[in-house]
Amino acid sequence: MTEDDQRMVRLQNGDRRAFDEIVESHHGPLVGFFFRNSRDIQQSEDLAQETLLRVYDQAWNYLPVGRFRGWMYRIGRNLLIDNVRKQSNDALVKASLGKFDDDTDALRRLASEVLSPDDLADQRELIRLVDSLLDEIPEEQRLTFTLHHYAGLSLSEVADAMETSLPTSKSRLRLAREKLREKLLAHGVTNPSETQN
Repeated sequence: MTEDDQRMVRLQNGDRRAFDEIVESHHGPLVGFFFRNSRDIQQSEDLAQETLLRVYDQAWNYLPVGRFRGWMYRIGRNLLIDNVRKQSNDALVKASLGKFDDDTDALRRLASEVLSPDDLADQRELIRLVDSLLDEIPEEQRLTFTLHHYAGLSLSEVADAMETSLPTSKSRLRLAREKLREKLLAHGVTNPSETQN
């Protein structure tokens, strides 16, 4: 039984501290996932909180079979889709292009501590470029990419979250990587494979 499964069993048995541990463990990655897909930090915070509240409210419905993160991100993905649908007529949805400067960002973790200031500036520019290019790939591929690379889900967890098969998740991830690689090449990034893990 995974640590998250143990927490959920404790929560199902009335231990509220278990929920605090879930929030502490998953709030940051959820915010990052939502931000990568919405580019709105306040909306991302709200969606992360709503996801965690739904995890709490639906705890009784969870079976501890080692698939907690896939289950939780499926809740989050559905909230994201509902939110986009509700705001589809709002021209301001895509207007917020502020950048999330978080040292825990997955691409920043890829940078070595021995990088020079110029290399660090180049790394930050690459991160901003990848962020903007993510908006240009199809939604299902973008969600798969961000769940895998930024939220840290395994491909089987991504399949659970996206309510699809493992082969479909693998295919979507491959396509997202290929499209990002092509777009990076078009922007003059000569070795984009380094950014794709």
